[in-house]
Formats: sequence, C-alpha cells, structure tokens
Amino acid sequence: MKIVIADPLPSSAVALLLAEGWTVDADTTRSPEALTAALADADAVIVRSATQVDAALLAQAPNLKVVGRAGTGVDNVDLDAASARGILVVNAPGANSVSVAEHTFALLLASARDIATADAQMKAGRWEKKRLTGTELRGKTLGIVGLGRIGREVVHRGRAFGMRAVAYDPYIATQVAADLDVELLELDELCARADFITLHLPSVGDRPLFDAARLARCKPTARIINTARGTLIDETALADAIVRGALAGAGLDVFETEPPADSAVTRLPEVVATPHIAGSTKEAQELVGLETATCVRDYLKSGVVQNAVNYPSLAPVELNRLQPYTLLARRLGAFLGQVATTRTETIAIRYYGDLAEGNNEMLVGATLVGFFGTVLSTHVTPINARSLAKERGIEIIESRSSRPRNFTSLISVKLHTCDGDRWVEGAVFEQAGPRLVLFDGVTVEAPLDGKLVVIHNSDQPGVIGEVGTLLGRHGINIATFALGRSAQGAVAIVKIDCADDAADCDGQITPEVLAEIRAVSAVQQVAVVTL
Repeated sequence: MKIVIADPLPSSAVALLLAEGWTVDADTTRSPEALTAALADADAVIVRSATQVDAALLAQAPNLKVVGRAGTGVDNVDLDAASARGILVVNAPGANSVSVAEHTFALLLASARDIATADAQMKAGRWEKKRLTGTELRGKTLGIVGLGRIGREVVHRGRAFGMRAVAYDPYIATQVAADLDVELLELDELCARADFITLHLPSVGDRPLFDAARLARCKPTARIINTARGTLIDETALADAIVRGALAGAGLDVFETEPPADSAVTRLPEVVATPHIAGSTKEAQELVGLETATCVRDYLKSGVVQNAVNYPSLAPVELNRLQPYTLLARRLGAFLGQVATTRTETIAIRYYGDLAEGNNEMLVGATLVGFFGTVLSTHVTPINARSLAKERGIEIIESRSSRPRNFTSLISVKLHTCDGDRWVEGAVFEQAGPRLVLFDGVTVEAPLDGKLVVIHNSDQPGVIGEVGTLLGRHGINIATFALGRSAQGAVAIVKIDCADDAADCDGQITPEVLAEIRAVSAVQQVAVVTL
C-alpha cells in the first residue's frame, strides 16, 4: 500500500501507518503538480483543510481507495466525485469536540464580559472600569443549534455554569435530548428564548441559516457564537443588527470568506473574533491525525468502515457483530460472480440467525464488491457498488428470516438470472473461517478460499473418481474435496493445491482440462472459481 500525506500530520499518525509496512509519502511541501504525480499509484491520501481534493485530482489517482480528512469538515473534498469513483471519504468528527466546545465558551465568556475591549484598554493605559459591566451566565438560557458531538460537550459545560439548555436539531432523537436534559425547540422559538446562541452544524442549503429575518427574531440582549461554518451567518446582517442594538454581540471563529478581506463585523467592539482556531489545540491536532490515520488503516487492511461521510459507518458494537461476516459475504458474491454465466437481474441477500437483526449494509456492500469485482473492470468498492448495480438494472433485495437453521448466523445469496437462479449459502466456522454450506439447493460443506473447481453432475457412481483421475493425469493436486447430493443431482467442489507455486497453479486448470472434465458423460456444468 502507498499512503500520500498531503498536509501535516502528527508523527504518531505517520508511525501508525508505517507500522503496517506500507509506503508513506509524507512530503507536505510539494507543489500541486508533484502531488498529482505522487497520487498516480497511491491507495490513500490524507489531507487537512489546505489541499483541495477535487474531481480533477481524483481523476489522476486511478488506484485511490480512501481519502482521509484530518478534521471535521469535508468542504475541500468533492464527495460526489469520490463516491462515483468508489473512493471512501473518512474524517475525524469527534477528535476535536472538546477543543471546539472549550473555545465556544472562551468566546462566549469573552463576549459576555467584554474581555477583548477590557484588554485593549489596559494595553492602551486606560482604566475605564465603569464602562465594562458584563452579564453573568448563571440562570441564562443557552441555545444550541446542532446537538452533535460538539453540541453535547457544550451542554455539559453550560450546565457547569448554571445555564439552562435548549436545542434545535431536526436529526436528533428525542430520547438523546431527554437524556441530556435538553429541551428541543424549533429554530425560531430557540432564537426568541435564548440569551446565548451557539452554532454546531454544517452549512445548510444555499442561504445562511441566520439571515436578517432570523437574526431579527433573537432577543436584543442575545449574543451569537459561531465556531462551525462561516456560511451559517449573513455577516452583513449580523453587523447591522449589532450596530442597531438588535443584538448585544457575537463571538466568531469562522467567516464567510477566510481570511475575511474587509469585514465590517470583525471591527465592531461588540464582536470577539479569532482566526478559525477552535479546533487548534495540541491535544486535538494529535487526536484528529491519529483518528484519521486509524480509519484509513482499518479500511485498507480489513475493509472496516468508520467515520465515513459518503458511506454508512457503524457503531463499535455493530462493527464487532458484522466484521467476521464481511469476508464471508464478499466471497459468496465472488463465487456467484464466477459460476453465473448469464445476465443477472436480481441479487437477493437473506440473513438468518443473529444476522437477522440490525443494519447489514456493510454485508450488502461486501457481497456486491465480491460479485462485481469478478465481472467488471471498473474499480468496485462498497461505496459505489449499489450505484453500479443500479446502472446495470440489477435489483438488490434484502430480507431476514427467523427460521431456525443449523448455524448461529448464515448468509444466503441468490442470483435471479435470465437463465434461472444460482444460489449459495455460507457460514463462518470458528476454526475454519468462511465456508460454503449450500450451492444451488445442494448441501455441501466446502472452503471459500483458494482455487476451486465446481462441478454439477448427475448422481451416479464413478463420476468423482473419473474426474480425480483426470486431474491427476494433468499433474493437478487436490487439496480438499467436498461432495453434496440431492434428488436433483450432485455437486462436487475440488480445491486445488496451490501451496508450492501459486502462480503455476493458475496455469494448471487450462481450457483443455476444463473441456476434458465437461466431456465426462455425467458432468452437467463445470466452473473454476478463484477466491
């Protein structure tokens, strides 16, 4: 693997990637042209906010699998272009939560107590104590717009100051707010009630969330704090409201344009402004870099998706539940992709046992990656697998069954093709890993790894002996052999021994060998599957 680090990361993050034995190119001073050249054979790129990962840059990175954004926002990454190319985008949404929440209160306190003005007067040698009467936080209403990780940290700090918390967040569960003892309100109602309003959400739509009309709904004594996105507030309207006395003041760490070229709002004495430093603490920078590098490593190493912004991420408990089955799902998909020879119309995935509960999107992605990876030259990942299916008119159906089976958990994948159905089921064995337990309705227990010769034949004596003799005559060693029988016929799955020379193994099952197997009178179908 080759990892390109385009913007500075802490040494701990670089060391984590180097520990995997991967190539890590951490030159953060290169020109845009040099970065493009470095990405030509890169598997991952990690950036902060400086590097723009646009469609043009992604087009120059044919092997890229993941973009890591060391920070919360992904405004500098073209998510649509990345998703279309099947590239995962991850960030570090929680690593700087405490730093941003603390800076929010630094701005809030500075605004409430006129700290910046007092400091400037002291530095100028003036003692104007009577003009600097502030306001307490105790007993005031703190309005939190966005009750995510940072918003929740702000709730805890507000409570320490004796503040009442209300919040606006249309995407948060009411139980979450109840657990925090926070009252959920509509945004306009929050504006009418809050003494301090603090913003913790991404940009919303094409217009500022706090325009002149919404600012007019706030108390004249209210102060607004923004450590989220500069585009959330109309700065001209904010400056006008403060000058007219319709708002008491503001604390701003982010701006519509950064750096602000000629901002009237930052020059106002009622405004405390900082240059986008809310997340800039030593602790946060260390955690952000380390968390991003960890997400990149885990995805490249084992396909684990965490902190993704263009694909569903999993909570740790869900991740632990599904991780053993992702390899099984991928190999079932790859198996079917190699035995099916006609156009697929539907891929139906059914879960049994413990897998019948919860969100199994990770398993859907793994199944489709396995299937499409064997039939398409397009770069296939869980991120673009569903869209590839849609482009090809293939319907994806998920279902769950409570019917008891002989396995704790089982995955069934069925292809509906124009020539009929192809069907596999698999389970994870504690010692043996992913195993095939059913193929086209025939119970058979076989490994899902290596090179397999899959044979459908009529159930009559001597067939397998004849096939074994044929393979031996061509010098092909059989590692394992599995046989399943049913009223419809029999299935044989022969694993070829590739231990001595894997490259040579690929050449042993030649078209001539397959033709000889097909010539056996009882053999109905034969396919070679490589997993």
